[in-house]
Amino acid sequence: MQIVRSARGPRTARKSQWALLAAVIVATLVLSAPRVLGQDGRLTVSVNRPGVKISPMLYGLMTEEINHSYDGGLYAELIQNRAFMDHQVEPVHWSLIQEGAGEGAMALDSTQPINPALPICLKVIVSTAAPAHRVAVANDGYWGIPVRSNSPYRCSFYAKAADGFRGEINVSIETNDGSKTYAQSRIRGITDIWRRYTVTLTTGNVLPSTQNRLVISPEGLGVVYLNLVSLFPTTFHGRQNGTRPDLMRLLRDLKPAFLRFPGGNYLEGTTVAERFDWKKSIGPLGQRPGHRGPWGYRSSDGFGLMEFVNWCDDLNMGPILAVFAGYALSGDLVPAGPRLEPFVQDALDEIEYLTGDASTQWGAQRIQDGHPSPVKLTYVEIGNEDGFDRHGTYDERFAQFYDAIKATYPALKLIATAPVRSRRSDMIDDHYYRSAADMERDVHHYDRADRKGPKIFVGEWASTEGTPTPTLQAALGDAAWLTGLERNSDLVLISCYAPLLVNVNPGARQWGTNLIGYDALNSFGSPSYYSQAMFAKNRGDVVLPVAIVPQTVPAPEAFVPAGAVGVGTWATQAEYRDLTMIRGAEVYGPEVKPWLDRFLHPSQFPGAWRSYVGPQGIHLTQDSESADCRFVIGDPKWTDYSFRLKARKLGGAEGFLVLFHVQDKGNFLWWNIGGWGNTRTAIERSTDGAKRDVGNAVPMAIETGRWYDIRVEVAGRRIRCYLDDKLITEAIDGPSHLDPLYATASRDIASGDVIVKVVNVTAAPQALQVDLQGLKSVHGGTAQVLQGAPGDINTLEEPRRIAPRSMPLTTLSPQFAHTFPPYSVSVLRVRTR
Repeated sequence: MQIVRSARGPRTARKSQWALLAAVIVATLVLSAPRVLGQDGRLTVSVNRPGVKISPMLYGLMTEEINHSYDGGLYAELIQNRAFMDHQVEPVHWSLIQEGAGEGAMALDSTQPINPALPICLKVIVSTAAPAHRVAVANDGYWGIPVRSNSPYRCSFYAKAADGFRGEINVSIETNDGSKTYAQSRIRGITDIWRRYTVTLTTGNVLPSTQNRLVISPEGLGVVYLNLVSLFPTTFHGRQNGTRPDLMRLLRDLKPAFLRFPGGNYLEGTTVAERFDWKKSIGPLGQRPGHRGPWGYRSSDGFGLMEFVNWCDDLNMGPILAVFAGYALSGDLVPAGPRLEPFVQDALDEIEYLTGDASTQWGAQRIQDGHPSPVKLTYVEIGNEDGFDRHGTYDERFAQFYDAIKATYPALKLIATAPVRSRRSDMIDDHYYRSAADMERDVHHYDRADRKGPKIFVGEWASTEGTPTPTLQAALGDAAWLTGLERNSDLVLISCYAPLLVNVNPGARQWGTNLIGYDALNSFGSPSYYSQAMFAKNRGDVVLPVAIVPQTVPAPEAFVPAGAVGVGTWATQAEYRDLTMIRGAEVYGPEVKPWLDRFLHPSQFPGAWRSYVGPQGIHLTQDSESADCRFVIGDPKWTDYSFRLKARKLGGAEGFLVLFHVQDKGNFLWWNIGGWGNTRTAIERSTDGAKRDVGNAVPMAIETGRWYDIRVEVAGRRIRCYLDDKLITEAIDGPSHLDPLYATASRDIASGDVIVKVVNVTAAPQALQVDLQGLKSVHGGTAQVLQGAPGDINTLEEPRRIAPRSMPLTTLSPQFAHTFPPYSVSVLRVRTR
């Protein structure tokens, strides 16, 4: 996963191919003939003209270690920094407890290694202690240790005594302030030899909570060394070193056909040395050293290659294995030739580990690691996003891997991550991260694609609106995009959304929009999660052609843009000065008091804003790391003005936000300069909190420490945005001209059911006459609907605010009327037998 995506355009189609496609794939038609306002629309499904087969692998999962997806997420381990290697100097996430007159110390120690994989331990010194004056160390987990009622926790660690310690060790789960202990156990017989100890801690009838810690209390004077401290709750299917049951249930309900692992950038690493080295991720936990991942934190590698295999087994998914191909995120590169050969051999060994029998070296190792049967492997991806390789070496590197893998495993399908010429790949991996509007505009991306080229794997895609999980508007863009993938499933065989998981705690996440959110205790699916579940659970076997004539709706009232102005930041620290607004002959600067007093709502817009009035205008500084910090001033009735200011980035992930046409907290426009991870700039409109691009995006990165001159000019509906007196982007502010409806249809061969999926992206309901051509009779059906306001999101507090509801379809016939609600995803399933 890279911040910037440069999606490959559709391949040129020949006339004969297009003629064939027109007969076998759905064409979503919006007819433009004049109609009377209010006239019902029509949705025609040609049931008697089945088209291409829908790939059984179309819907699956992509995951990587980002947003604490594994450590602190799906991987059920509760202890953060369990091997004391997350920081070179400090035992981060560990704290020293000294109660009463108890005195002690703790420090990292490299003189007592257990083995090369565990070279650092925690030295705990108890100088003074008594029953009421304990000295202990505590771990705060991944934003808290979750406590559930009547639940067992398996705690284990290596311990070694020194300097005369002869006491016991008390292990407990307790509140962060130590006022309440939920479970505890004692360990006896600590010696001066490293040994692994295991206890079970069981809670009573308590209220669930997260503000807790694991505490290890040596009861005696002297020194205790600790390493590989682990705490596991009950896991999915009771697996040792397993996964969180709640997250696994959410993933299971997506009905995934495959898992792409170990992930995108996580596979590559920032450098070659920091890649996902699969051989260091297998075997006992005490033999796994872990490594630094590309998203700013260390991976324990507790969730290693075998855990991915178990994950596939537990959810009955097929594996798609990605192998490291010599390119890392920083540009660190291993060119084709002799230097690349060890990495090619490493990929062959990895495939052997998954598929080999007991007669092979690595197959025997897999059996020893607890998986007797070979893994059924069909697809292998060579690298990840190698189109970003500025040296253009991927073609040669791909060829070297291709030849070696095909020579040993000729049946495997090999996926390229960028176009190649030297070999014909079986499939190519396309990635798209865009606004919901852009996803809707591009639903026909593969309609005209060349069917003679490689098959398509849409390996990462998302409508990137909503933080930390998508809004309903993003779900509408996602669903619209899926209609295009489904009707082109003869070409697009597999697809998966990304990123999949996010720990929603501040500091835990690195990517804005993610499918499933959670903290230490609870989890929830986003609106996009539910829209995808609706599509995956209702995947037919063959595409049915669809034609749509939308219902005509009354024309909107004349649109007159107006509003206040302001500035903002998103996970960024910035300074703004000399804010000036000019309306004709009126100049609003520091001498105009209403400029400061009117329409300012600091309580609505978080952030550490500091303001003062300088000689040239208002000075603002915002130095928090929070997302969506805004400072708004002015009059919501203002029209036709020039808003000018200077801006300097002080630090953080993105650039500047310049607000205009502000009506209230949820309805405004802003010029997002250096947004999307400081990669591009675009004007965005927020409607009830849901954002859409207005006009085109432009690649751009903002430099830290440099002052920029910014000017936004609005005249009527026209917007012009300038940076350092250069026109960067312009747009027309007004209603979107996107299609109102997107649809696809299919048929389940076994049941005979006709499945119709319709996405209404507008604020108006769409009353359609549904015509199932070729059917003589129907026998009932159901409708499943996901709907709400565009800016609606799900949260830990309201996990199902936006979730599908089901209802029967009544008075059905081959021709029936149905109204599709505003801002909705609908799946109609009509029984024909």
